[in-house]
Amino acid sequence: MTSTSSPDAHRDAGAQREATQALTIVSLATALVLVVFTLPLTTLAATSEALGAGAGAQAWILSAMPLGCAIGLLPGGALADDYGRKRVFVAGLAIMGATLAAGGLATGPVPLILLRVAQGMGGSGIMAAGLGLLAQSFPDPTRRRHATGIWAMALGAGVAAGPLLAAALEVLGGWVVVYLVEGIISLTLAAAAHRILRESHAGTPRPLDLGGTVTLGGGIASLLAAMTQARGANSGTLVMGLIALGLILLTTFVVIEKRRSAPMLDLDLFRRPDFTGATLGAYFSGAGVLGLMSVSATVLERAYGLSPVIGALVLMAWSATSSVTAMGARYLPESATPPRVIVAGLLACGIGQFATGFADEMGGVIGFVPGMLLAGAANGYLNAALGQQAIASVPPRDAAIGSGANNTARYLGSATGLTLVALMIANAPGGDILVGWRQAAIVSAGLSVLGAALCLVTLRPRRKEPEPG
Repeated sequence: MTSTSSPDAHRDAGAQREATQALTIVSLATALVLVVFTLPLTTLAATSEALGAGAGAQAWILSAMPLGCAIGLLPGGALADDYGRKRVFVAGLAIMGATLAAGGLATGPVPLILLRVAQGMGGSGIMAAGLGLLAQSFPDPTRRRHATGIWAMALGAGVAAGPLLAAALEVLGGWVVVYLVEGIISLTLAAAAHRILRESHAGTPRPLDLGGTVTLGGGIASLLAAMTQARGANSGTLVMGLIALGLILLTTFVVIEKRRSAPMLDLDLFRRPDFTGATLGAYFSGAGVLGLMSVSATVLERAYGLSPVIGALVLMAWSATSSVTAMGARYLPESATPPRVIVAGLLACGIGQFATGFADEMGGVIGFVPGMLLAGAANGYLNAALGQQAIASVPPRDAAIGSGANNTARYLGSATGLTLVALMIANAPGGDILVGWRQAAIVSAGLSVLGAALCLVTLRPRRKEPEPG
């Protein structure tokens, strides 16, 4: 009996070890993407002064990486499923690392903006392929739920650690050191991933969809550029032109995909309520809580004169709490299905966002904390549920595409939310930043509640049709 069971036990132990290694690498890389994403929140003032970046260039430095991520997520997901998830994941880390190192050598705002876009495209490969690797490594639904909880925890951990790491490194050696150190970490992870991860991909690769890639990327880039440009003055004609170009390119993308026998994104997926609901949930998560919290540290610094480090510490009431509850998502009862958690999470985030709008009446800086804690706790569960739903709502061969679509929606949402929040704060009555913040918090909360309502409709279980006869 021992001789027959021992090889099986050895194989099981080996598979478990490989799965644990994959989860560790993917989670660390995911956290690093969010660390890089938040890098300008702390370093923007010093970077802008060193590179001579005006208000318009500063808006682009903040938005360049989300733009790159949004452009690359769906094509990256398709490439990962068809030509190797490990290959795309490692390439994403290498691209992000190289462009981070180059960012530390930038001599003007334009090169840095272009490098931030490239960092986003590298990050998109990591985000799209990462969940696909986890789907392959954890085929059992229970263990996958645990794995996606850790992955969601990494999202919160990256947002929490990013501003603090950047602030500490900036104190030690300036903004250039921040880019160089994070570049070295990314390249080190790329080497570890190349050595440790096992390749996985769909059975039969589809032909490269060049037309779809160009029109989708161009359309998303145009819309995001319009949102960024809208934050500047005297840009109405350019903004409208970019919106029109984006809509034309995205319409062309739909036409191309419908005519292809093996499209990059099967548009029939949007006929599936579970896929549509997951995509809507990700979009409104970005447009609501992520868009609002992305500028909260800056608001705290400007309104109360806090240092970047203190602002980052206050933000941890949201980001660190989000990381903790994402890890605890695996302990939710079986009745707490991903659709139910998505709806409840968006609602609770909305309540927390609304509460932060009245923080000044509740005790100044301390008044921000209760709303941030509630929004953070809800956001952790929400991220875990969205990760599960992104994988479960597509066929197994399209795991990275499901992740890519979900994260694309999240980044588009965050760009929308960030633009709305920035405009309301910039145009606040009397220039009062806290009045602008209150208006932004109310609108942002409304977006979260709207997202919850739409997800409640799309993710509601359908009654089974009665059997014929």
